[in-house]
Amino acid sequence: MISSDKIARIGAAAPFWLTYILPPLVWLGAARGGLWVLLPPLATWYLFSALDGALGLNTENADPQTEERHLIWYRAGVILWAPVQFLTLVSLIRYVPGADHLNGWESFGVMFGTGVMTGSVGIVYAHELLHQRNRLERNLGDGLLAMVLYSHFRSEHLLVHHTWVGTPRDTVTARYNEGFHRFYPRVLRESPVSAFRAEAALLARRGLPWWHRRNPFWKYAALQGAMLALALLLGGWPGLLFFVVQAGVAIWQLELTNYVEHYALTRRHLGGGRYEHVRPHHSWNSAHTATNWLLINLQRHSDHHYKPDRRFPLLQTYQESEAPQLPYGYPIMTMAAMVPPLWRRIMNPKVRAWRRAWYPDIEDWTPYNRGTTPMPKGARG
Repeated sequence: MISSDKIARIGAAAPFWLTYILPPLVWLGAARGGLWVLLPPLATWYLFSALDGALGLNTENADPQTEERHLIWYRAGVILWAPVQFLTLVSLIRYVPGADHLNGWESFGVMFGTGVMTGSVGIVYAHELLHQRNRLERNLGDGLLAMVLYSHFRSEHLLVHHTWVGTPRDTVTARYNEGFHRFYPRVLRESPVSAFRAEAALLARRGLPWWHRRNPFWKYAALQGAMLALALLLGGWPGLLFFVVQAGVAIWQLELTNYVEHYALTRRHLGGGRYEHVRPHHSWNSAHTATNWLLINLQRHSDHHYKPDRRFPLLQTYQESEAPQLPYGYPIMTMAAMVPPLWRRIMNPKVRAWRRAWYPDIEDWTPYNRGTTPMPKGARG
């Protein structure tokens, strides 16, 4: 157990600031063109994965009772990212359309690299911010999501995913044998509708109509509309294209991560639309050191679902006997997910072992595999 005093040291927080190499790398690609545009994905996906291989697993846990005053350097790194990403994004939207030294493929490479940055870091930081209770952090989280045109993620994640993960109500719990290329369009289609239904149901319980000003979808529309207008103003139609492409890349990365985090891990149906409580074994866990720096401990996902309001430096990791473990960090696992036969070869035996370990009495998994177990009680909204 790492003590609060050790956690509070700036040196302990420093590895989580490594993500700040990405804005300069994106700009280097934009300024130099050529193969330089590959630096952001190479650093994000391959460099951190290589560091995982060198550094191995980090199975140490911080004292979960550490007070927030000891976490200032961790919080600062997350909060500062929002303005840094905004300035990087809008300046690139302004610069790239007029950069005559970039050909079409190089311009696309800069757009792609920017999306790697806004997806691998921006959405992950937004996720951390949206789980906090103070208004500043939640507003910054909304801003980061607006930069990738995925504002509804806040409602879907907080109202649906954390409540109904591992059940048919949760859109982003990938089903057994459901390849990513089937999962992705399903999520893109169902997730916004699911998020809107959840907000409308919440308003209805308060006696308010869905069009009431308290519906955050009005805020989502205003923020996303402002970002689209700003992109058009700064870069014209090419600038708008830049913004939309990077947003698409970021969304693709988010849903790849969602796919990996809960693939085929379902909660037991207890009858009558009731499901067991969420426990650490309902999420795939990963203790790989460097990619947890990159993703601010998102890979300690088992504990995040067990204690959703726990700040990222205090998230706990688990042993195999407590939560299922991924063989590699998220970058490698998401690349594997893009090749469904490879993914099934790696993960399906792990799913079957998980089922034998946790639910040896369930003989017929067909309803779970197809997502046809009863809708959870109280999840109609």
